[in-house]
Amino acid sequence: MTNAPDFTLDAELSETDGWDENDTDATDESDDFVSGYADEPDPEEAEPTVGAMELAERHQLRRVASLRTELEDITEVEYRQLRLERVVLVGVWTDGSVQDAENSMAELAALAETAGSEVLEAIYQRRQTPDPATYIGRGKVEGLAEIVAATGADTVICDGDLAPSQLRNLEDRVKVKVVDRTALILDIFAQHAKSREGQAQVELAQLQYMKQRLRGWGGNLSRQAGGRVGADGGGIGGRGPGETKIETDRRRINDKIAKLRRELKHMKGTRDTKRADRHRHQIPSVAIAGYTNAGKSSLLNRLTGAGVLVEDALFATLDPTTRRTTTADGRVYTMSDTVGFVRHLPHQLIEAFRSTLEEVADSDLIVHVVDGSHPDPEGQLSAVRAVLADIDAAGVREIVVVNKADAADPLVLARLRTHEPHSVVVSARTGEGIAEALAMIEGELPRPGVEFHVLLPYERGDLVNRLHQNGEIDAMEHTGEGTVVRGRANADLAGELAPYAV
Repeated sequence: MTNAPDFTLDAELSETDGWDENDTDATDESDDFVSGYADEPDPEEAEPTVGAMELAERHQLRRVASLRTELEDITEVEYRQLRLERVVLVGVWTDGSVQDAENSMAELAALAETAGSEVLEAIYQRRQTPDPATYIGRGKVEGLAEIVAATGADTVICDGDLAPSQLRNLEDRVKVKVVDRTALILDIFAQHAKSREGQAQVELAQLQYMKQRLRGWGGNLSRQAGGRVGADGGGIGGRGPGETKIETDRRRINDKIAKLRRELKHMKGTRDTKRADRHRHQIPSVAIAGYTNAGKSSLLNRLTGAGVLVEDALFATLDPTTRRTTTADGRVYTMSDTVGFVRHLPHQLIEAFRSTLEEVADSDLIVHVVDGSHPDPEGQLSAVRAVLADIDAAGVREIVVVNKADAADPLVLARLRTHEPHSVVVSARTGEGIAEALAMIEGELPRPGVEFHVLLPYERGDLVNRLHQNGEIDAMEHTGEGTVVRGRANADLAGELAPYAV
């Protein structure tokens, strides 16, 4: 027998009648609390930029580090499995310092990784000139074959432009595929080209490279059977029974090159029309040029909000992007991102991309971006200026923008500022120095040369707007008769203002 009160369900439920009201009061009392995430937009709901979508698409093809078997690495790509190329790098050091040779090999390794390969080993040899038969000496060839057999590599990449005979001789000795620096860069361009013009330019460069390296083995050297189209597969389209298959392949490549040149000529006409329209309206143009992976696209996004693809990789963007922007005083100009350069850029690419690179040569100002955190930024400057000279852009005014200041050595930045007086140090990632760079760019833009002093009636507000966009206004006063404006304009606009001169 206990003294506990009698338990009834109705009594217990009646005790909870006020709980909802108490919760409401508590909520009212806590209205002053604001979550730190309350005003932040959901990143998944934000509208992605074109560059972000392209980067996500590109990252669908990436090596899965933990996905390893006993025999080979594989990459999982949307229910498909592709075998990664396992490569050994080979270089010949002919001049410069040891540091220059190591920087060149490091750049070759970055190129190989950008192309989707796994670098297993890298060797280089000190020679006055590359061996004319095998690029590297006979002893090094034997050592290279041992390295390839020990590591299980399936490709050898040479840091140079090899002759067809050198490629064939090396392949015969190491028993795996051998490619040179040019073929590697062409492969990267083929992976990253997105526009129709960019893909045509890359294909043209690849065909020009391939035409000189066609090989005839076995059946490729056999004579074609003229007039027969049966089991032999020859006849129609050939030059008769005396033509070999390799000659037929070379002729087909020449036909394809001619077709691509015609297509690119038509595309160049479209580009020239757009350029002529800008010239007619005398809109200044700025071209962002520089070494690959120096941060050109990041700088364009910072300056104009273009939203183009940004990736820490060599030749991440190939297709030029042009954005219209304005200066602080309202003048309109365009800013274009261009393809990146690299040491020993294949001449086939320079020739194929000449129509695109003309954007640099025809610009009013070149913003030369250099990676301040690179081991050899002076080498980058020299390599880019050599290409600019090849495309007749050496005479265009230039501003040097030293990027990646947040990761660079202050002593290196000071050295670059000393050697390049007309330069500015920025960080496209953090925004450091962007305002100073923008002010320097606007200060270097071409200025209108014809002075004017006019009284514009109020119904000619269109002329006032054009003066804001394409001219420089020193003074403006609104009077009873109209707007008195004093400043400078280009010749065409000054001619339209002449009837209203004071």
